[in-house]
Amino acid sequence: MSEPGTTPAARFTLDPAFAVGSVSPRLYGSFVEHMGRCVYTGVYEPGHPAADADGLRQDVLELVQELGVTTVRYPGGNFVSGYRWEDSVGPREGRPARLDLAWRSTETNEFGLGEFMDFCRKTGMEPMMAVNLGTRGVEDAVRLLEYCNHSGGTELSDRRIAHGDKEPYGIRMWCLGNEMDGPWQIGHKTAEEYGRLAAETARAMKMIEPDLEMVACGSSGSGIATFAAWEATVLEAAYDLVDHVSLHAYYEEIDGDRDSFLASAVDMEHFIESVVATCDHVGARLKAKKHINLSFDEWNVWYQKRPNPHPVEDWQQAPRLLEDVYTVTDAVVLGSLLIALLRHADRVTAASLAQLVNVIAPIMTEPGGPAWRQTTFHPFAQASAYGRGRVLRVEVDSPTYPTARFGDVPLLHATAVTDDETGAVTVFAVNRGQRDVLPLTIDLRGVDAHTLAEHLVLADSDPEATNTADQPDRVTPHTATGTGLTDGVLHAELEPLSWNMIRLTRRQN
Repeated sequence: MSEPGTTPAARFTLDPAFAVGSVSPRLYGSFVEHMGRCVYTGVYEPGHPAADADGLRQDVLELVQELGVTTVRYPGGNFVSGYRWEDSVGPREGRPARLDLAWRSTETNEFGLGEFMDFCRKTGMEPMMAVNLGTRGVEDAVRLLEYCNHSGGTELSDRRIAHGDKEPYGIRMWCLGNEMDGPWQIGHKTAEEYGRLAAETARAMKMIEPDLEMVACGSSGSGIATFAAWEATVLEAAYDLVDHVSLHAYYEEIDGDRDSFLASAVDMEHFIESVVATCDHVGARLKAKKHINLSFDEWNVWYQKRPNPHPVEDWQQAPRLLEDVYTVTDAVVLGSLLIALLRHADRVTAASLAQLVNVIAPIMTEPGGPAWRQTTFHPFAQASAYGRGRVLRVEVDSPTYPTARFGDVPLLHATAVTDDETGAVTVFAVNRGQRDVLPLTIDLRGVDAHTLAEHLVLADSDPEATNTADQPDRVTPHTATGTGLTDGVLHAELEPLSWNMIRLTRRQN
């Protein structure tokens, strides 16, 4: 790699009077699906030296808490479209093994609904439950809701109590199926079919609990042929009954085009803005008084075009699927995707990094062995820890670089979050340039007098550097040099191909 140079400076101004909106804690959610090793030998591994009495790996639970995950979507994903929830409750010895059609695996149901809720309680995460609208429908959804949330005195709520959970689960957020627009989905439906089913299911569930929050399936990607028309048709049927529409997007470097890969957030922001426009168009047509918010409940870097290096046979239990090993380049892209979500925090009020452990995940494990942080762990953990409060409007003046997919793209991608109680301001910034240092100037106009608390950077001289079981801390954040604050103006130098977190705190008089 050649010695880096310096490009012309990028700059922006921060003013608390100009804000996007407040960050919902649900923005820092994740996703656990019965797929590959996410559950078995990931979250759950009885007999592991770190397992607790319930089979949950304590080393994994500690990393989940460090990561700062606030919500967890469960049990899928494609898996949910064939999900029989009653198979996963009650004594383990009585639970049946089933063929999972979605991932051609065998599901033992050893880890089920009660174990999932135990996992949520032990980590402090809010459950986000999906219902099966592929092979099932309205009746099954209300039965699951009764089992989960009713206090007692009915057959299903008393069954939960008999299974050891006296208190209701109190699940507030429910996903009405998964990717029902996709031909790969078990029980795939047209927009008209799904819109009616989603409305009927939401209506019935709200007869039990009117204040539940419902997520309707949006498009499974902005490139699918029915994109936007799908959302419009579904919302025409279900607008008054749902609160969110879902978005799913995955990104990867294709054919060595790293410049375009580093600009993936351009696509994500366009996707978000297109769905917002569609939702608001339908709302205007219906003369609705509420806005539909967005749940970006699957997003990540995922190398879908790479062959699986692990041999897998049909109907295995917990095969090694989608175990991508992430580079520092992937971590920078993931950080940029986080910035995109924050820049639209007024409408993106929930999001789920897919997935949590082993399957395209920030946390990796080995059966009977260690758990460690992937490179992508670090931007997410920093954003969850410090990206709380109000997102300030950031309009960057930045040099650009050419990309094959998106044309000329700013080298700087940035956002800022202010905590109005403490006066702290946190800037998240990515230098998309691969060779040169990017000087950055931030005018803190209108912001209370601040002092520089820290500037941490995730970067490496090798853009392919990874963390592994043997070298779990090969890529970790380090303190930047040359960052200073003078007369209300911050000056920093962003390393090439880097994720940056700059924290400013109120000066103590």
